[in-house]
Amino acid sequence: MKKETKGASHHVPVLLGPAIAGLNLKVDGWYIDGTFGRGGHSGAILNNLGPDGYLLAIDRDPQAISSASVSLQNDPRLELVHGEFSEIRRYAIDRKMLGKVDGLLLDLGVSSPQLDTAGRGFSFQSDGPLDMRMDPSRGASAAEWLATVEEHKLKRILQQFGEERFSGRIARAIVVARDVARITGTAQLAEIVKQAVPAHGQKRHPATKTFQAIRIFVNNELAELDRALEVSLDLLRPGGRLCVISFHSLEDRRVKRFMRDHAREAEPYRGMPDVPPEHRPKLKLIGKAISPSDEEIANNVRARSSRLRIAERMSCV
Repeated sequence: MKKETKGASHHVPVLLGPAIAGLNLKVDGWYIDGTFGRGGHSGAILNNLGPDGYLLAIDRDPQAISSASVSLQNDPRLELVHGEFSEIRRYAIDRKMLGKVDGLLLDLGVSSPQLDTAGRGFSFQSDGPLDMRMDPSRGASAAEWLATVEEHKLKRILQQFGEERFSGRIARAIVVARDVARITGTAQLAEIVKQAVPAHGQKRHPATKTFQAIRIFVNNELAELDRALEVSLDLLRPGGRLCVISFHSLEDRRVKRFMRDHAREAEPYRGMPDVPPEHRPKLKLIGKAISPSDEEIANNVRARSSRLRIAERMSCV
């Protein structure tokens, strides 16, 4: 999850200082915020840009785009696009930005406004329709998917995307319950999961991993991330920075592996004195993963699992 919300109009971006520092902003640079959210990171980027700077901000949630403040909407240096960040390459081509981007920021997961709005169906903290779509205008909702998914596939999704050790019990309980009544609400699903797993030894609500797994599947989040990471190599100019904030191990492992693999020579050429340009490292790792400070976690408990990884585009010439 991305941001803590305090009141209707106050949104605190996670790891804001480290992310802005990691982007190594230039006053006249070109930047992409692939996850606009409520504009916290975008606003901070713009504060560091001069009149010739440019920021393309993207979000697949139409409510995020429509909620942008008037000051951001009227900023001539900012262009807001409703779409998926996996399509960044197409957006960049349309704007003649390939190989010219000075920094790309991805702040993964669910934003606090999404979690705190019961009608979006992301959270079981308050009852609401079981939707979970980042873009409610596209694809099947979580309720629609759960109504027809086969038990073995549901078990696999809970294992793969939720790392849920009780995936079999939960999948069976969901299939049995939906034969009695359609599962349409978040509280209804949470109670089914709660009844299916042992009560002892649970540090978090027993439905936490189930909700994560279903949300990731419904929104195709990991495939979206993989596509955006690969495209980043085409977007960034030499010296441009890739900054990714993740919130669980499934995301972080992908980001870590991608940056690590592209920060060394291609396998057949490792350790060789003369490596052809096309097989040289494409990225340079910038420090280690950054975690939120104790102070940030105290002010925003939702930041506790966040990790920021930074890499810089290398010249292969």
